[in-house]
Amino acid sequence: MPFSPNFDEELQTVDTFWRFGGSRGIFTADKAPVNSPSLLEASTNDEADLRASPKGTNRALAMFESKCLRCMNGLQLLDDALKNKRFLPTGCGGIDILLGGGLREGQLTEIAGPSSSGKTQICLYIASHVAFRLCGSIVFLDSSNSFSPTRIASIVNQICRPADKEVHDRRIKMIMSCIHCQSVFDIFSLRDALHELESTLNKQTIYNGGKICMLIIDSISSLITPILGGKDSQGRSLMVSLGYLMKQLADEWNISVLVTNHMVSGGGGTSKPAMGESWKCIPHVKLQLSRCPGSTICNISVLKHTSMPCGRSAEFVIPN
Repeated sequence: MPFSPNFDEELQTVDTFWRFGGSRGIFTADKAPVNSPSLLEASTNDEADLRASPKGTNRALAMFESKCLRCMNGLQLLDDALKNKRFLPTGCGGIDILLGGGLREGQLTEIAGPSSSGKTQICLYIASHVAFRLCGSIVFLDSSNSFSPTRIASIVNQICRPADKEVHDRRIKMIMSCIHCQSVFDIFSLRDALHELESTLNKQTIYNGGKICMLIIDSISSLITPILGGKDSQGRSLMVSLGYLMKQLADEWNISVLVTNHMVSGGGGTSKPAMGESWKCIPHVKLQLSRCPGSTICNISVLKHTSMPCGRSAEFVIPN
């Protein structure tokens, strides 16, 4: 690989290196190959230099990511999957049956669907059910003011019905305290929220309600699609780097990541999930949701899965 002739001078300070990593969505210095600066082929003196060499920065990003991956043999991976990557039941029977038990820890799952298909309702129901069944903490990143605490309370009230009113009220408060919502309105606030979560996990900080077991982002496409226009690859690079960060958090800390995506027009009058080919390889599991207007019956089908063929589908009743 050819290198920039001025490369050594360009990486003389940690500050310069840090700014380069930050521009590519890489903020954890101990995960970057700081002892091998010659891997980077890019001018990193300032933002103008970064924009001027997209090929170099894209290659640098790929090499950063390859160096950040943990190397495990097949037996270790199997042991990790069996011991640490449990299924989180969603409470939606059709989804749990289709996926063999629910959403998998260590994986990023995407639910794509058209407007009003029930994506947000499913996210709220899954958050409530996981908090109720596992007493774990859920981080809910809300991009469009769709999070409804009254709706959460109603769902929790339905699934948690002990006879004693005092016990009932106490359990509802406990479950609702496990769900932590934060508003994110652009890609940069999403990036900040993810790094805040990473810092929380690195410090082994426990939220009220116990260990963090799930991250939900509703809707990730509304945050990312505004930066994808034009020929500039910087938006796509940022999208991919954040996607890998979410996968890294899922794998390292055994949490399940769930994101929602909208649909766009495809060829021949069909529709497809938004965010393009660069995003297509990011989720471990891609599901497509559909619902007839006015109906409570949803259909969900597998577009991509790590251990099952595409095309499988199931029906379920959307929670009221």
